This record gives sequence, structure tokens and C-alpha cells, in this order.
Amino acid sequence: MGTGGAQVIDLAERRSHFVSQQSTVWSRRQQAVCVRRAYKRYGTTKNPNVILDGLNMTVPKGCIYGLLGASGCGKTTLLSCIVGRRRLNSGEIWVLGGKPGSRGSGVPGPRIGYMPQEIALYGEFTIRETMQYFGWVAGMETKAINERVEFLVKFLQLPPASRPVKNLSGGQQRRVSFAAALLHEPELLILDEPTVGVDPLLRQNIWDHLVQITKDSGTTVIITTHYIDETRQAHTIGLLRGGRMLAEESPSALLEKYQAESLEEVFLKLSILQNKGKRRRSSILHDVTQAIVLPPSIAAQADPVGETNLAFDNSNEMSGEFGDNVNPTLPPPKLGRRVSIAPNPAEQSPAPDDLPPDEEPEITLCERLKLCKSNHMKALVWKNFLWMWRNVSVMLFIIGLPVGQIILFCLAIGKDPTGLHLAVFNQEKMDSCGPIATGCNFELLSCRFLNHLLSKQQVLDYFPSEAEAIGAVQKGHAWAALEFAHNYTDVLKERMDAGRYADEWTVEESNINIWMDQSNQQISLLLKRDLVNAFQEFATELAVSCNITTQVVSTPIRFLNPIYGPVIPNFTDFAAPGVILTIIFFLAVALTSGAMLIERNEGIMERGLVSGITGIEILMGHVICQFAIMLFQSIMVIVFALIVFEVTNHGSVAWVALLTILTGLCGMCFGFFVSCITDSERNATYLAMGSFLPIVMLCGIIWPVEGMHTIVKAISFVLPLTLSTESLRCILARGWEITKPTVYFGFFSTLVWIVIFLTSSILLIKFKKG
Repeated sequence: MGTGGAQVIDLAERRSHFVSQQSTVWSRRQQAVCVRRAYKRYGTTKNPNVILDGLNMTVPKGCIYGLLGASGCGKTTLLSCIVGRRRLNSGEIWVLGGKPGSRGSGVPGPRIGYMPQEIALYGEFTIRETMQYFGWVAGMETKAINERVEFLVKFLQLPPASRPVKNLSGGQQRRVSFAAALLHEPELLILDEPTVGVDPLLRQNIWDHLVQITKDSGTTVIITTHYIDETRQAHTIGLLRGGRMLAEESPSALLEKYQAESLEEVFLKLSILQNKGKRRRSSILHDVTQAIVLPPSIAAQADPVGETNLAFDNSNEMSGEFGDNVNPTLPPPKLGRRVSIAPNPAEQSPAPDDLPPDEEPEITLCERLKLCKSNHMKALVWKNFLWMWRNVSVMLFIIGLPVGQIILFCLAIGKDPTGLHLAVFNQEKMDSCGPIATGCNFELLSCRFLNHLLSKQQVLDYFPSEAEAIGAVQKGHAWAALEFAHNYTDVLKERMDAGRYADEWTVEESNINIWMDQSNQQISLLLKRDLVNAFQEFATELAVSCNITTQVVSTPIRFLNPIYGPVIPNFTDFAAPGVILTIIFFLAVALTSGAMLIERNEGIMERGLVSGITGIEILMGHVICQFAIMLFQSIMVIVFALIVFEVTNHGSVAWVALLTILTGLCGMCFGFFVSCITDSERNATYLAMGSFLPIVMLCGIIWPVEGMHTIVKAISFVLPLTLSTESLRCILARGWEITKPTVYFGFFSTLVWIVIFLTSSILLIKFKKG
């Protein structure tokens, strides 16, 4: 026991010395991928329990590396770290001689071919269009793309290249995804379970092709799979379980060492050892060493399973927890030499000047200012417009929706209510009045007044008693009840003759008693206005007919021509500016957030980012395409509002159009922001709906800001549509130019929110790795 323990300690010391002195230099010079002491506390959002714990991994150039393990063990998380889409809490990763994400490393970029677990393809595109998009992203010419498409369609036994991806079977779609990774012949090919759903014969053809490209082109392949035994053709395999590397050797070495008939049996034995040895960090190394150096009787006591330890009795190598192979019978390795199944360093070691730089290369000012690559923008803009064209019915609906909304608004909002039923109890004439005498005739003045009220397009219902008239209002059959005295004409004439000398009884009897239903404020206000205006018109007509000055019957308040707005204002003119901006703003939110989330949730955005597309380029590609739609929407809304329905406009149409377009752009940026902070379309819908009502209520769209609570008023002024709504209202109703503070504050506020939303979206895409 004592001897065995000392031997383990000595091996650990030799291993630690060897790794610390040699692994970094070796990996940076010779290996395609080198992961050292990788530690990641949290895994993917799908499986937050995945932890990569102290993992070491080495992938020699020009080999096939099979990364094997059960679902949820950390394979996809590790691949995401390798391609630069996730960060490690500690440790380092070198890929193709550089750190992922560093300038000039090409990672993420076209040096990598990446096939994720998801299909990550546009179903509306054909196979050829899909390849064309990924080829342009990789910087390929169209002619070269077409040549590769012909080869890949034949090799992967795909349907004709003109077939839409959505019409393919699940296995065919995975093969198209595989073809997209192979298209540009990358230096490093990373395949996440590419053979799922593929028939055995084609699976073997794929493996033969991978072996061929590693041999002919020096391509390095990292492949994950559930079919463990299919990786017998790999040069090296890494067995991963629970975020730890159990072994990293060639398939033949593993089968021979553990005396197993299949790699699954090897994995099972290593898993049993891992379960037993969780007492300390180097558990697997300790258990394997103990099984080798201890007598069989003692080893059997330490291992209840028995068969597992017997498998190692004749082994002369140990696979460490971090994948380094150590032979206990050999002397300590000399500096510059490593015992490994990798190719001999002496044969393949490059010149010292091939070492990657310790620091990132300097970048010129022009390169810093160059935010987008032309081939990336070409591919993104083409892809977005093609998606719109392939979803023409959806796009027609999106384009026509704001037109339909502004039509509904102009037809439904702001018109005076007509056809309101009024219950009339007229004691002068109990039934309908019939023809009414005109001129200076003092007969049935109550009927003469009711005739003016009929001109307001209201409906008069006559009742034989006061109680029945009031009952009609109580039952909801009428909006108001009117009562006239039996001698209304006489007392009204006496009141006009007596003037200020009229007695109290005369004044009381000459009044019209009205009981109203004021449960609807808008209707009651407009009905009061009609009643007052009808009486004013009746009194004025009578005064003119009898040669009496109209000043006698008019209210001693004179409203002259208004400075701004019509003589009789309407709610349409008040609400139209806010409604126009709200329609454009929230349709842009829905369109952009939906497009971004579809790409993100289906893995298309992630695949693009691994291909080297930046978050800024993705946003700019969507901005260009969505802006074209939003521009057409804005023009159509303005045409229907100002020309077809003649919403009052005393200002410049150019300023109206510019502010509307800027508001739509602000909505697009808000949509990008929503798609970046949410994980699903449902959450994005909730956020958009949750923000809609506060913005509509607090931005002065349906009620003046001046009528709000002090605290709410302060909040409303920092919302995106408050100042822009007031600015547009001043342009339309007052005809103000951009020089007025109220007008240019709206433009300035909109630009500030565009910058805030766009900057936040870029930062979230850049730093939110999943």
C-alpha cells in the first residue's frame, strides 16, 4: 500500500512538471486545438448543470478527433468555447494558433466549418440558395460555390439543389447542414452529431470522406456523436463525462489497454471508475494506478465490481483525468518529448517563427473604423430580402397592416356621435311636432327648438309623462330626457320681453329640464354641446326674424377665429399624430423582434456568428431590409391620413415624413433590443404588449400630458413617443417649422432613443454568449 501510494505521488509530480513545462509550447506550435485547465461553471441554457471542470484537451492538426459522451455531459458547451461563442471562467483555449476572438485568429471566421446540433437553416431557401449564402459569408465566388454544390449534392445523396429545405426529410436537412459546413473547405471542421438520422451506408461514406480530407488537405475534424463505435476511424477520441475528460487516446489503444471489445465497454468501465473515485480531484488517475500496481487480491477489495480492475492488469499506460498519457514503467519524459498518440513532434514540428504572437497584432485606424465586411453585408442583405420574397403573403400583410389600421382609425375615431336617442316629454305638444312655422312667429317654440336639435342627426322619442321619459334613460333606451312646460312658448316670450325684470317663476318655467346619462363622458360632452348649439341657433334665428339684435340672445362671451386649429375642433386631429407614430413604431417592433428571434432560436444567428459575422453586421443587415419595409409603410400611412382622409395639416409634409420614418427606425431598434434580452417569441410578445399600453396612455396620444399626475407626467417625458407625438402635433395643427423647440425636441428625443436601443442591442449580442 505504501509503495503504491508513493508511486502515485511521483507520477502526479512528473505529470504536473511535464504539463507545466511543455504543453503550452507544444500546443501553440503543433496542435489545431489546445484546451488547458478549462473550467466553466455554468453550461448551456438548456442544461445549466453542465460544468467543465479542469478539462485538458489536445487535437493534433490533420486528424479526426471524436468527442464522445452522453447527452448533457458538456460536448456542445466545449465546442461553443472552442469556436469563441462562450467564455471560460478560467483556463485557455488555442485554436489554429490563436485565441478565439482575437484579431487575426480567424476564429470565429471562415477558417472554421461549424455544424451545430440544430438544423440552423432557412426552410424557405433552396439547397443552392442555402449554399450560396454560406459561401458568400465565407468569401467564396459564386462560380466556386456552384461547383462545390454539385459535388456535395452528389456526395451526400441530396435531392436536386432547387428543392426547398423545408420540403426535405429530417435526415436530408441534416445533410444539407453538413454540406454547409464542408462548403468552403475549412482548416478546422467542427461537427456536432452530424450522423444523427443518417442511414448506415451514408454514415460510412461520410466517415470515409472525413478521413480523406484529413489525409489530402490536412483538415482537422472534431466530431461529436452518440454512436460511439462509429469513431473507430478517428485518430483520437476523447471520452467526456460530467464535464471531465475520462480518456484521450486512439480507439485501438483504448480497446487494447482496457481489454474491451467495443468503445462503449471502455466508456462504461471508465464511468464506473469515475463514480467510485469522486473523493478527490485526480480520482480516475488514482484508481487506475491503484488497479495496476496493487496485487489482485487488494485491488479486488478496492473494486467491488472486480471485472473493471481486471481489465487493467496487463496495461502499461494510464490515461489521466486531463487526457495526458503516462507510462509508469518509463522514466520521466525529457523536456521536449511527450508520450502521446499524436504524431511525432520531431516529424511535424513547424519552424519556431510559426509560433502565434503573444499579443494581438496592431490594427490600423481604417480597420477600426470598418464596421462591416462587404461580403458579409452582401450575404445578409440578400438573405433577408430573399426571405421576404419567399414569404410574400406575410410581407403583404405586414405592409398592408398599417394602411388598414390608419383607415380604421380615421373611420372610427374622432367623429361626432349621431343617432343618439333623446326622450322628450313636451307638455306643449304630446306627440311629434310636424311642420313648424318659420319667421317671427311665437307658436310652439318648443317644437321649433326640437327641429334644430333634429338637424344634429339625433333621434327624438316622445313620451306622455316625465316618469316614462326618465325611465327610458334609466333603462338605457335614451341618453337624455328633455321636459318642456305646458306654457313654454308664453313664458319664454315673456322672459324675452321682460329681460332683467323677469320674475323667478317666469325664468323657472321657461327653462328646459334635462336629465342625462353621463356614464360615457365623451358622449355626454358632445351631446351637451349639441343641445347648447341647437338652442343658440334657435334663439338667433328667432331674433333675426323679429328684427331683434342677436346680442340679446347670445352668451356674453365671444370666441373669435382660433389662432391654431379649426373653429370646431375634433378628436381625430388631436389623436392622429400619436396614432400614426404608434402604428409605425410598434409594427417595426413586431417585425424586427420576430425576425431576430426566429434566427436566434433556430440557431441560424449562432451559426452566422461562428462563421465570422459580427453582431453589428447582423443588425445592419436587418436595418437595411426592415427600413425598406418601414419606409413604404410610413409613406402609405401618411398618404391615407393626410390626403385620403384629410387630417388637418398646416405644416411641411417633409418634416412629417422624416419624423415618422425616424420613429419607425426607433421602433426597429427597440425590436432588436427586445429580441436580444428575451429568449423566445412568447416573451418578446409579452414585452411588446406590456410596453404598448403604457406608451399609449402616457405619451399624450389619447389624453393630454398636462392632465396627468405629476409623477406620471415626469415619467411620460422620458418615453420614446411623448416628445415626438407633441412635435408632430405642432407640425400638423400649428404649422410650426423645425426651428421651434417643441418641434426639434421631438426629433432629438427620437434620435437619442435610436442610439440607446441600437447600442444596447450591439452590446447584448457581443457579450451575451447564450
